[in-house]
Amino acid sequence: MHPATQAEAVIRELRGKILLVTINNPPVNALGVDVRRGLIAALDAAAADPEVEAVLLAGAGRNFIAGADIREFGKPPLPPTLPEVCKRIESSGKIVVAAIHGAALGGGLEIALGAHYRLAGADAKLGLPEVQLGLMPGAGGTQRTPRLIGAAAALDLILSGRHIGANEALASGLVDRLAGGTDMIEAGLAYTQELLAAQAPLRPTRAAEALADRQASRAAIENARAEVAKKARGLFSPMKIVEAVEAALDLPFEAGMQLERKLFLECMDSPQRAGLIHAFFAEREVLKAPETRSAKPRPIEQIGVVGGGMMGAGIAVAALDAGLPVTMIERDEAALARGRAHVDKVYDSLVVKGRMTAEAKAAVMARLSASTSYEALAQADLVIEAVFEDIEVKQQVFAQLDRVCKSGAVLATNTSYLDIDAIAAGTSRPADVLGLHFFSPANIMKLLEIVVPAKVSADVVATAFELAKKLRKVPVRAGVCDGFIGNRILAVYRQAADYLMEDGASPYQIDKAVRDFGYPMGPFQMSDLAGGDIGWATRKRRAATRDPKARYVQIADRICERGWFGQKTGRGYYLYQDGARSGMPDPEVEAIISAERTRAGVTPREFTDEEIMRRYMAAMINEGANVVHQRIALRPLDVDVALLCGYGFPRHRGGPMKYADQVGLDKVLADIGEFAKEAPLFWQPSPLLVELVARGANFDSLNKAG
Repeated sequence: MHPATQAEAVIRELRGKILLVTINNPPVNALGVDVRRGLIAALDAAAADPEVEAVLLAGAGRNFIAGADIREFGKPPLPPTLPEVCKRIESSGKIVVAAIHGAALGGGLEIALGAHYRLAGADAKLGLPEVQLGLMPGAGGTQRTPRLIGAAAALDLILSGRHIGANEALASGLVDRLAGGTDMIEAGLAYTQELLAAQAPLRPTRAAEALADRQASRAAIENARAEVAKKARGLFSPMKIVEAVEAALDLPFEAGMQLERKLFLECMDSPQRAGLIHAFFAEREVLKAPETRSAKPRPIEQIGVVGGGMMGAGIAVAALDAGLPVTMIERDEAALARGRAHVDKVYDSLVVKGRMTAEAKAAVMARLSASTSYEALAQADLVIEAVFEDIEVKQQVFAQLDRVCKSGAVLATNTSYLDIDAIAAGTSRPADVLGLHFFSPANIMKLLEIVVPAKVSADVVATAFELAKKLRKVPVRAGVCDGFIGNRILAVYRQAADYLMEDGASPYQIDKAVRDFGYPMGPFQMSDLAGGDIGWATRKRRAATRDPKARYVQIADRICERGWFGQKTGRGYYLYQDGARSGMPDPEVEAIISAERTRAGVTPREFTDEEIMRRYMAAMINEGANVVHQRIALRPLDVDVALLCGYGFPRHRGGPMKYADQVGLDKVLADIGEFAKEAPLFWQPSPLLVELVARGANFDSLNKAG
């Protein structure tokens, strides 16, 4: 809740000769208009009062200032602007000290950079994370930071968007001193008093000498430009950041500030900013499921994992990383040894990279116990089954869990596709059973689909959301269907890619078009990475229920029949020579595709990359609309988050449903109508898409309604 007036948002209190100015805008002291006006008023009051010799800026609550008020983005700016506030602080004729505790991020750090001296508490987190929202610092961050800590350190901080702690901030020169003790106000007053006693000079950040070595600064800027071109391909704001930091080297301060503001406003107008901010809010909104509002989670203190393969081991690592004790179950001692070795390998690689000590690894591994007996799970609060994707095998596991687990234990399956209602029905406690669909590698991938079967109780679902929080996953609530949200949509857009391939586009052209759109890899590269045998098994499982009138592309089956399952076998759609992780186009695969086109009676035609992406995205959006229409996903934003966090959808586009809104739902529907002339069975428009277009609404209207 925002304070009603600027007087409440910024509190002034005279402490001897020091005017203590406290930002009081809960929950995070965001730089809303009342805070900006209050800061200007406080500095004016300090200037006019002869008793005041210095100003101390501090934050109420747990933070200094956590950033700009994101709700003001995209709206007409209300005066004063943040650059004006920072300039007013820096031009003060009386010393201004910033006492930083908690978060000083984005505009919050820019306020601190405007001060003449900076004191940081042990809990301080400083950063300029605007790049993560498709933006860049717009109130001096790109001008004052390099002048204070040098171009290389400034570019690292601004381009990564990372937060740094107090010690790193001191070492880099971003802050002047660390505060002892826990009371930041008292520490800030003492430091300010010390500066006054020493007759310390006013020290505007713009006058810092960190750019004196022009050769090193120029090299840092060119190096950053090359890295951005390679790693942030297609992103708008990173190159603008490099341009602005270069201006700090080449232009007078005021001219650099003008350029920064111009580039900042260009970023603000970019569709990427809208996409990234949508992603930012959507990841917070998915936490609000009906069950998390209506029920309290059960306690989670001990975790069981059934299965020690790559997935089971990854889940175990995720739980161990969260500080939880884990019991792993496997069918025999050899499988158990392999499971432990998988976990060991993850931590060994961290030790080798210097990111973990051997002692820390030993402490973590001490929390992992392993057994071939299900009885070892008797005290587990939550058990996750991660065995082979076969419903009979999983039902056998759940019969054992039903037998040994204590009353109230949560029983979860990590199935990717299978019917969780059927798995739950095989137990005497269906209210305790749900799906926790992790993504591989489970200790790294952010997405966790929480799949809610018909009979599960609300507190079990709330417990799953609480587990996601402990594991630092992004949870998305999904209903039961084949593939849930992500894999169900994947199956459809992958089908569209298969049709494109059989109709004339090579898998290599399709992959390139998808990468150029912003994905890290294309669908055929992804298939090779995951292993073609997984999809092959699914296709064989579905063969009996496949619509005989539906078009079925057999190219993948021909490749799998040769034992070419992707990277793990050295061949798939691509050729992986001598264990290489990146593949080369394979002429034999192209020959298979050509033969299959002939068998299917297809005359190949050419597609532009733009035509490929129109079909690829139309298929994804249409099935996303079906998933929302059928209540498998609560809202369109749940689809967006699933595809962003689990399937490599480019974050700057906000997710497929946000992208559809930006393109225009009428255009997407028109595309589907055009494609349906060739394949009416596949290209059936979603009833939800038709309805939204008819009433001139978009997907975001459903997010707001939900």
